[in-house]
Amino acid sequence: MTGIIHKPDPARPRLTSRVCVPDSVLFQDLDGEAVLLNQASGKYYGLDLTGTRMWALLTEHDQIEGAYRALLEIYDVAAERLREDLLDFVHRLADRGLLEVDDG
Repeated sequence: MTGIIHKPDPARPRLTSRVCVPDSVLFQDLDGEAVLLNQASGKYYGLDLTGTRMWALLTEHDQIEGAYRALLEIYDVAAERLREDLLDFVHRLADRGLLEVDDG
């Protein structure tokens, strides 16, 4: 019987990754929910309350891990679930050009 070895996805961010908002991205908070505009693509994106909180903490902290730790204090959620949800959120934002991720 052969086993499958799962290797980490190199495109997927890690807790130690740093993120920054490109100059081409505009953010507007609208009473707890937010709208993002990627000026490079001309596309708008909406964030719900949780997404807006994640965005705010990601842009406030130096690494994804800082946002993760702050979110653990706010939400009653399993640590592993929050980690996966946050990393998926960052990955999707990066795919749309709304965040830049640096693993260096």
